[in-house]
Amino acid sequence: MSFSAKTSNLTYIDAMSKNAFAVFSEALYQTIINCKTNIYSDIVFVCIGSDRSTGDSLGPIIGHKLREMKYGNVHVYGNLENPVHAKNLSETTNLIFKKYEMPFIIAIDASLGRIEHVGHITVGKGAIKPGSAVNKDLQPIGNMHITGIVNFSGFMDFITLQNTRLCTVMKIADIISSGIRYTIWRIQREDLRKSISKVESL
Repeated sequence: MSFSAKTSNLTYIDAMSKNAFAVFSEALYQTIINCKTNIYSDIVFVCIGSDRSTGDSLGPIIGHKLREMKYGNVHVYGNLENPVHAKNLSETTNLIFKKYEMPFIIAIDASLGRIEHVGHITVGKGAIKPGSAVNKDLQPIGNMHITGIVNFSGFMDFITLQNTRLCTVMKIADIISSGIRYTIWRIQREDLRKSISKVESL
């Protein structure tokens, strides 16, 4: 669970809008293309959160929804059965860097924000610092990040998370997971076309 702050590097998408899937997918695609270079080998999604808190369950739910996404160079860490949270985030990060030579990490987490942003998704460059919304000092993670603003920040944020509506979390999770599947398919298709063009040019 991280805070969400509006900056010029963030794109906000209303998950409740009719065109949320299209807008999120394009924002995700453009951010990956702008951040990712040829030095990275694998794309790794790290879905952060806990299945023991409604508000903090966004990451594990998304990881669960992505479990059937099968690509050789795309990997997902964190789901309902094996969540990535405060106690194992460092261990998981170390494992990823040991297993993949140059991973491009996309961190996914729930966040608290302004009341007018509840139900929005943010896509941005750079790392996020999980746990900051509940005063946990965890290491930053991600070459880029996706957050879902599940509730507003204020007094007793831990209680706020516990009382977050599951409907809001599930709607955001549906848009993010379906958008990720489409975007990765799009990137894989374009990479294949590039490879075929190189072969044909020889």
